[in-house]
Amino acid sequence: MTFDSGPRPQRSSGLTEFILAPNPGPMSLDGTNSYLLQTPGHSSLVVVDPGPLDETHLNALAGAGVVELILVTHRHADHTAGAARLHELTGAPVRAADPSHCHGGGEPLVHGEAIRAAGLEIAVLATPGHTSDSVCFHLAADGDHGSVLTGDTVLGRGTTVLDYPDGTLGDYLASLDRLKALGPATVLPAHGPVLPSLEAIARDYRMHREERLAQIRAALDRLGQDAFVGEVADAVYSDVGPSVRRAAELSVAAQLEYLRGGGNPDRSGRGETVG
Repeated sequence: MTFDSGPRPQRSSGLTEFILAPNPGPMSLDGTNSYLLQTPGHSSLVVVDPGPLDETHLNALAGAGVVELILVTHRHADHTAGAARLHELTGAPVRAADPSHCHGGGEPLVHGEAIRAAGLEIAVLATPGHTSDSVCFHLAADGDHGSVLTGDTVLGRGTTVLDYPDGTLGDYLASLDRLKALGPATVLPAHGPVLPSLEAIARDYRMHREERLAQIRAALDRLGQDAFVGEVADAVYSDVGPSVRRAAELSVAAQLEYLRGGGNPDRSGRGETVG
């Protein structure tokens, strides 16, 4: 893959490179990693997560080669905002689990299907939790242990926010178990650096969630079982700054729903809903 100008791709695995989108922030870390998937020597490629609607970034993706297919891991704008424009630039169809983010005749993604494009076989894994439509893409032939493009289900740094009520903790824990079963595959996250061993990372993520649940149980013991989301967030996430406070409240809401078995945790103490 060569470029005459603009951002240049960085190697992330044997079959993938990425171009970092210019959208850094508290939730997107350094920015969105837009991945380029290609069999060495093959004439076409697949783009995963086009990222924001930024012409320089999208032109770099379009100029990477013959784009055969565009895939999206989930509905959030830092992954999808540029998808329709990249379709215009390349003519490639866009596929996502959510039909509203499919373009150019792209069909919605289905769990368990095997996509064949750019000389690759890409397995689709439904991994709801961060959002209800989150999917991961498994490249079993990428190196000794394969690789998995995890979107925001597993990040390269920090932990994943559950976009409650669309994303739920029960779904997320099941998704982590699904990913853990893939063993020591390379983790290709949509934000942050590449990581080794999906099995180990998924195990650590699950342990972190269990620790947070224990903290919330302890907070409820102190505050009362009907404590508001904001009160619990104050107790459990007292160290977070204003820029990620909303994310902390969403995580608390998701964990309260999980602990209360589908009850109504969406009370902030101000008569407003959280999530």
